[in-house]
Amino acid sequence: MDRNQAWEIVCEFVQSDSLRKHMLAVEACVAAYARKFGEDEEKWRVTALLHDFDWEIHPQSPDHPMKGEPILAERGVDEEIRRAILSHADYSGVPRISKLEKTLFACDELAGFLTACSYVKPGRSIHEVEVKSVRKKMKDKAFARNVNRDDVTNGAAELGVDLDEHIEFCIKAMQERAAELGLGGSAQSSSA
Repeated sequence: MDRNQAWEIVCEFVQSDSLRKHMLAVEACVAAYARKFGEDEEKWRVTALLHDFDWEIHPQSPDHPMKGEPILAERGVDEEIRRAILSHADYSGVPRISKLEKTLFACDELAGFLTACSYVKPGRSIHEVEVKSVRKKMKDKAFARNVNRDDVTNGAAELGVDLDEHIEFCIKAMQERAAELGLGGSAQSSSA
């Protein structure tokens, strides 16, 4: 399966623009790590794009992603990709072993948190987000309360990267696709 086929599945199952943008943000981060690690970028992109494809039809755990996995299998999605998607949910019982599995988990919640951080900046732009402000916002439990801070911290640890470096890396990955993610803000015209 290639990225375009994965995006078609996303568009078939996901109507929410914000959820689609979340999946694109996770893709930006995961693809950047694929390049850094010398891995199969196309496979990593497909995995990131599809990780929440079933959220709207299965919004409760453990249904997501467990009930979505057979749909992906029917569509011919590679078992390695399906396993990584299952492993991004702690309650699935699928341990994260591969670098792809660890990267998807590390980037998922963080991409959502970075998006939230962008929205509260004056220009509503990822270009305004800095590691220091992200770390400060992580301590504010009322801010983006649906983002699991432990997943952010544990994701970086499982991936074997310093949390600040991980945050910085994902900010830069999302900045490269800011306009597509709706996070270009006032800098959007100058960075595009």
